[in-house]
Amino acid sequence: MGYTQELMQLIKRVEATRPARVARKKAGQEFPALSLDERQARLEKYHPDYRAGGLRELKVGPSKGYALAKEIADLFEARSRVDPDKIDLKEVHYETDTLVIGGGGAGTAAALMAQEQGARVIIATKLRHGDANTMMAEGGIQAASKGWKDSPYFHYLDVMGGGHFENDPELVKTMVCEAPKAIAWLESLGCMFNKWPDGKLFTLHGAGTCRKRMHYAGDMTGAEIMRTLRDECRNRLKDIGVLEFSPAVELLLDDKGVCSGAVLYNLETEEYFLVKAKAVVMATGGSGRLHIQNFMTTNHYGATGDGLVLGYRIGVGVRFLHATQYHPTGAVFPEQAEGLLITEKVRGAGANLLNIDGDQFVFEREPRDVESASIIRECTDVAKGVPVPGQAGKFGVWLDSPMIDMLEGEGTVEREFPAKHILFKRYDIDIARLPMLVYPTLHYQNGGLAYSPDGTTTAPGFYVAGEVGGGVHGANRLMGNSLLDITVFGRLAGIAAGQFVKGRGDVDRLSVEHVRRYHKELEDAGIDTDRVSPMLLPDYMTPEVKKRQWTTQYVGTIR
Repeated sequence: MGYTQELMQLIKRVEATRPARVARKKAGQEFPALSLDERQARLEKYHPDYRAGGLRELKVGPSKGYALAKEIADLFEARSRVDPDKIDLKEVHYETDTLVIGGGGAGTAAALMAQEQGARVIIATKLRHGDANTMMAEGGIQAASKGWKDSPYFHYLDVMGGGHFENDPELVKTMVCEAPKAIAWLESLGCMFNKWPDGKLFTLHGAGTCRKRMHYAGDMTGAEIMRTLRDECRNRLKDIGVLEFSPAVELLLDDKGVCSGAVLYNLETEEYFLVKAKAVVMATGGSGRLHIQNFMTTNHYGATGDGLVLGYRIGVGVRFLHATQYHPTGAVFPEQAEGLLITEKVRGAGANLLNIDGDQFVFEREPRDVESASIIRECTDVAKGVPVPGQAGKFGVWLDSPMIDMLEGEGTVEREFPAKHILFKRYDIDIARLPMLVYPTLHYQNGGLAYSPDGTTTAPGFYVAGEVGGGVHGANRLMGNSLLDITVFGRLAGIAAGQFVKGRGDVDRLSVEHVRRYHKELEDAGIDTDRVSPMLLPDYMTPEVKKRQWTTQYVGTIR
């Protein structure tokens, strides 16, 4: 396939400016960064979060009146899949101490730590164990671990600044102080980060960081962390059970309002079943597959915001869901790879972002929201975007990856970015020789359910870990802090849940009264809808698949 002749002609402009750009890099002459005022002005004019009509206020629930992405609001203002008048709460199919909902990095870390507290654990996951955004994370994980002139102090300032100083300070403090321990724990389980011959971890800059503290495993860091956690979990099958293809569709409380399990739906047999538990950890990740504002996404197929809905219905409020992260560099050509994450590590290694003329137009390590807004500006108002073949009206910019070999030596791109090098080779594009065509892609759910540093929430017995929670990243997350988030808060939530079950006796009568109350609140607010949530799988499936009650349209119990 490869690039079209038209694109190859445009790439000649990139090649013409490359020697001078490389020379400036080697001389330490960076493109000027924007001032704080310039950043804010660019965000307000070009970032999708500021578009009119993108947000709307919630009419029901604990965060009533809060304006968030309308696609998420639609899920909150929908009926449960569970009919409280028909469900049989006496027929319990599984019973455990701690139920972890979500089989990604946060959920698996929580399961491991809960098990170490002596708890029996069940992980319920929508797809296969490990099918999660953790697997999609590429660039690295931040931690001030033996870095040059680095410490959690500098890490804290970077995180707060990247989040526009709106972050929850206690959550940030916990994350950066626990970061070195999280790295040591992952290494103790067998996680293989890139290292120097003396055993010291490689580090790179990320956008918005004042120190090099990005640890990584090639451009497959998330996959390596997920491999490590999943393997360790499977080595403990005596105490940790895994239910695959079994998403949660509703939470269960006891008659005192303590979270006591969940209703699961088996995607293969199309049956509902109940899991009774003494504590529940919610770790369902993000919501990229809602395609907020019709953006393409980097997220895995099951990222439909399920945990947000379930936690909200039992009374846990939300934070920062008005802020959505669009990763600056998502592949926009070839079409088969559209939305695919091109890790920020490429820019951290020295690659420039260039317009149609081959000119750099933004400092490549601005915070992600500013970088994305700058690319959108270049493709709209400045009108110097590169036309995407076969997609009328769609534009991108160049990410000049061949610069890296010129800066660091031939073979660096193939060695440091093996996954992307192999993937683009399938389409006859050698990213060590040719730039990539990119555009912002929906990447991360900055906000989520409100939680405390140990994972506790306002709902007793209910804990939150990872991307489903909101507060630590404020209004914008920096690179490398998502893998850190899931590891740190997954561990802490697992410990807290494991300790909670020790002091809880047998679970009494199960209840879904909260569903009945929520339905009443919908009616009182004048919301008359046939929507149901959680969505489970994206709505762009065939009509036949939609009939199998996997999306937002419910057709009644099949079995």
